[in-house]
Amino acid sequence: MQLTLWSYEGPPHIGAMRVAASMQGVHLVLHAPQGDTYSDLLFTMIERRDSRPPVTYTTFQARELGADTAELVKDTIQSCYDRFSPEVLLIGESCTAELIQDQPGALAQGMGLPIPVLPLELPAYTRKESWGANETFYQLVRGLLHERRPAPGESRPPRPEGQRPRANLLGPISLGFRCRDDVTEITRLLDMIGVDVHVVAPLGASPADLLRLPEADFNICLYPETADQTCLWLERMFGQPTVKTVPLGIGATRDFIAEVGRVAGIDTSGIAMPDWSRMPWYSRSVDSTYLTGKRVFIFGDATHAVAAARVASEELGFTVVGLGTYAREFAREVRAAAKQYGVEPLITDDYLEVEARVAEAHPELVLGTQMERHIAKRLGVPCAVISAPVHVQDFPARYAPQMGYEGANVLFDTWVHPLMMGLEEHLITMFREDFEFNDASTPSHLGHGTSPGRVPETTVSAQPQETSPAEGDDASATTWAPEAEQELKKIPFFVRGKARRNTERYATERGIQTITVETLYDAKAHFGR
Repeated sequence: MQLTLWSYEGPPHIGAMRVAASMQGVHLVLHAPQGDTYSDLLFTMIERRDSRPPVTYTTFQARELGADTAELVKDTIQSCYDRFSPEVLLIGESCTAELIQDQPGALAQGMGLPIPVLPLELPAYTRKESWGANETFYQLVRGLLHERRPAPGESRPPRPEGQRPRANLLGPISLGFRCRDDVTEITRLLDMIGVDVHVVAPLGASPADLLRLPEADFNICLYPETADQTCLWLERMFGQPTVKTVPLGIGATRDFIAEVGRVAGIDTSGIAMPDWSRMPWYSRSVDSTYLTGKRVFIFGDATHAVAAARVASEELGFTVVGLGTYAREFAREVRAAAKQYGVEPLITDDYLEVEARVAEAHPELVLGTQMERHIAKRLGVPCAVISAPVHVQDFPARYAPQMGYEGANVLFDTWVHPLMMGLEEHLITMFREDFEFNDASTPSHLGHGTSPGRVPETTVSAQPQETSPAEGDDASATTWAPEAEQELKKIPFFVRGKARRNTERYATERGIQTITVETLYDAKAHFGR
């Protein structure tokens, strides 16, 4: 166990809460101490929900640990059933409750409630949130459909003549990254192909909807972190094939359409890219050519990180200089992708390690989670969020999918605009002291002289600079002359940090105490050889 200011994932019972909060008619009873109810804020504050998640806590206190907490568990379960009338009841434990071993699942099953009661075995000290969501969804589907499995050797009935193929969209979940809009976009895309969406789960589904899952012709695993285990079980038990391509980006969307066509028996060769797909042309247009070769560092959940690397490399012409994930269950996929781009994979849930690798890679753009947004801000690098965990601003009121053709448009805007704004800020900074453009100058159409209320600047004071995490103690012994600081600002923002470090290293090695403009250019010539 580790004390930290930030965690990419909570314990597995948070994943169970996300599944329950995604569905209708499902309620989770969580055996937890007083104080573990903080997680409600994840849904009401961050996701902007208009109601509390369907979770009831036993909320035992310290003084009750020496008594019979089992009775507290049973009383809570009974009152939950009486008050909310759920169709399915999930029973789980928080980290602390796991230690006292009350076995709330067994207690609930022995109460004889007239609804399915599914105990969740979620090891709090060896697994994390995404695994908990995946396991909860799997146990829920398996628990409801276990008795409906076909007999061994029984084949699936053929699709009725004239009926369009039907697919289940599996994996969208509460607190997921843009899941609401992705479902809308993929439903529109499938309709264009000639496929109907049968059930979306867990997001918006009810237990009755889960019972209808086997009626579909195939499953689409939109979010493997939530649904890959469920898809494998449905394929094994009911013979439903799974479409595994995640349509993030233009190339992946085309691959997705082709795979759906193969699985559904539809000829998709004649399906053209819609007129509203602007990303291919925008990425080739004149105002985007300067983006070619920009260095990008990518970190997030495995699905979005791997897909982002492909989009960045193949569709925007970026150079991937870092790729990683906090999801250890999908480390193999990330390692394979990192090998393809010739970078060392980063598999960690330590944000300090991520920050060190970002600083070391000197990227010009960071694509990551909410934490990478903070890391990039500290390092002065543009950033775009591509993956959960996220904060409230990444649950927008507008339509902003990540998947499909419209999702590709959103990706272009989200990734490219920070770079364009960075270029604009660099130009403003570079010309700020120019005699025509500085703050004390009169607009040219008003003639010469000083504007009323403005005092001409006669001196330029050096602005304090943040120390880069990669700088050593020796570098801090040097000082920058004001004119050298101003010259440094003329260097583009995305390499300014490297130029500063190299110059200070050059000065330290030669015993130079004050860095002048001459020192800056001498260092440039030295490291350019």
